[in-house]
Amino acid sequence: MATQHLLRLMRTGATDRAIARELDVSLRTLNRRIARLQSLLGVQSRFQLGVLAAELEWLAVPASRASGE
Repeated sequence: MATQHLLRLMRTGATDRAIARELDVSLRTLNRRIARLQSLLGVQSRFQLGVLAAELEWLAVPASRASGE
C-alpha cells in the first residue's frame, strides 16, 4: 500500500471503513498503518499527520499528472 494513496483517501474525509475497503485491507490493518505512520513521523493525531504530510509535499500531484498528460 502506498502511503500517498492512504493519505489522499484520508484527505477526502472518507470513513475508515471506506478507506479500508478501497485499499482492500481490514479495518484493523488500516488503523495499524495509520498509527505506524503517526509514530514514525512523531505526531499525536491524524490532523497533525495531514499537516505534516502537506508540509512535506507528500500529497502534491506530480506535474505530468497535474497537466493531464
